[in-house]
Amino acid sequence: MSKRSGFWPRIFVFLGFSLFFGLALGGLNSPPAFGQPVKGDALVDAAIGDANTFIPALASDTASTAVTALVYRGLVKLDRDLKIVPELAESFSVSEDQLTVSFKLKPNLTWEDGQPLTAQDCLFTWKLMSDPKTPTPYGEPFTQIENATAPDDLTFIVKYKRPLARAVMTWSFDIMPRHLLEGRDLAESPLARKPVGSGPFRLESWRPGQRTILAASDNYYKGRPFLDGLVTKIIPDMATQMLELKTGALDQMTLTPDQWFEAQEDPALKANYNFYRYPEFVYTYLGFNLLDPRLADVRVRRAIAYALDKKEIIEGVVLGLGQPANGPFKPGTWVHNPKVKPYPFEPNRAKALLAEAGWRDTDQDGYVDKDGRRFVLTIMTNQGNKVREQTGLVVQARLKDVGIEVKLRIIEWAAFLKEYIDKKAFEAIIMGWTIPHDPDLFDVWNSGKTKPGELNFISFNNAEVDRLIDEGRFTMDQAKRKVAYDRLQEIFYEEVPYVFLYVPDALLAINKRILGPEVTALGVGDNLPEWHVPKDRQIYQLKALIAP
Repeated sequence: MSKRSGFWPRIFVFLGFSLFFGLALGGLNSPPAFGQPVKGDALVDAAIGDANTFIPALASDTASTAVTALVYRGLVKLDRDLKIVPELAESFSVSEDQLTVSFKLKPNLTWEDGQPLTAQDCLFTWKLMSDPKTPTPYGEPFTQIENATAPDDLTFIVKYKRPLARAVMTWSFDIMPRHLLEGRDLAESPLARKPVGSGPFRLESWRPGQRTILAASDNYYKGRPFLDGLVTKIIPDMATQMLELKTGALDQMTLTPDQWFEAQEDPALKANYNFYRYPEFVYTYLGFNLLDPRLADVRVRRAIAYALDKKEIIEGVVLGLGQPANGPFKPGTWVHNPKVKPYPFEPNRAKALLAEAGWRDTDQDGYVDKDGRRFVLTIMTNQGNKVREQTGLVVQARLKDVGIEVKLRIIEWAAFLKEYIDKKAFEAIIMGWTIPHDPDLFDVWNSGKTKPGELNFISFNNAEVDRLIDEGRFTMDQAKRKVAYDRLQEIFYEEVPYVFLYVPDALLAINKRILGPEVTALGVGDNLPEWHVPKDRQIYQLKALIAP
């Protein structure tokens, strides 16, 4: 998912795994695990972009969090039924006034370097994440904590200023090692390139721009995973990834819609791979830089929304493998407001709104202009994501029909984030967000989260939205939260800070020699440490993969 199709920590993002229910298709169902699982072999997959850092507090793109999600662990996690359960914690409890959360850690936890993992590390993590000097996009929930204590090595107690709906889930965030990070500059820490975690895997090798290799950890509290390692090749071009899948050089791949249908007709792929399709907890959007005077006019944004045919995008770009989006929540979930409908495709209404905003075709050249200046809109997206590029082409054609000239720019992933998104040096973007289990919108939509590197990079500022986000966050009453979030979706419809485009289906191919993958409410991959390969089907030795 992109920056920011994967921004919330502890959502399982490795290899493109996404949230929600789905199914394995046809005669391509996962074979049942048989016999006693044995250790050995490796899983090889591909990614379009490389990681930037392996420090959880700083990791904000999919490639980075894909690694930290497997190298580190939090106190709690979501199980396959989307219930909060202990992880590094042995148990947790919430006080009657809902202000205090007490965690009891599992005994004998260790870091990858063998040092004990204790409640002092949890306390350090809170201090680090709540420190305004820490350049993290995830810090705000930690600032809601009034105080935290570690009365002994296995007890961690957190007291909140007021009831917070995601109080417990906040602690799904990765606990970080105090003995390696305390008193040091995060940006200069060696852990950015060589993390020391507590998860099922450790970083064995990283060749920036080429590949990442994770090795099974002997220190993982649940025991060493069966697979020796996980190898991610950096292959920015999806067509090249498909060629590698066909040759058997990849064990897993996230497919584009056209590749999905191509794979269903390829006898060799069907013989060697299982295929999985399920709705993602992700949406793709066209976002606007609201600091741009043209786009600051809501009439222009509404015009663009009316000019786009979402049905055309879904049918033509994702080949019907998705559904329209009409807000930041997934259709069918409790928080989604079904009364808010997507903008209808009405080009004439779009033209009228543009004219109302002063944009008319005064020289009869087919494009609207104002004060002698043609409306030229540059839309950016990241290299390697053909679906987004194709979405951009459809948007370009439809906006031309209403008189807006669109220039598409496809930019390499790291540069896209650092030079354009973080610096707000864009006019419009096509990107995606992962939708977290808890619908807290603070980091992406609050008016105070617009600093460089933060997630409200479109600079959206709405006092009612800020208030409603707080109403939804600071109560445990789901009915009250629902009222707040329903109104939020109405405001997004009225203000059009994004044109919410579509919710895609996840499309995965996994080699049949790998046993254990199954679809749950967390998608595919929450049980990755249990995946295994029968001895007679093992083909890789990790040392050989590291050597080249």
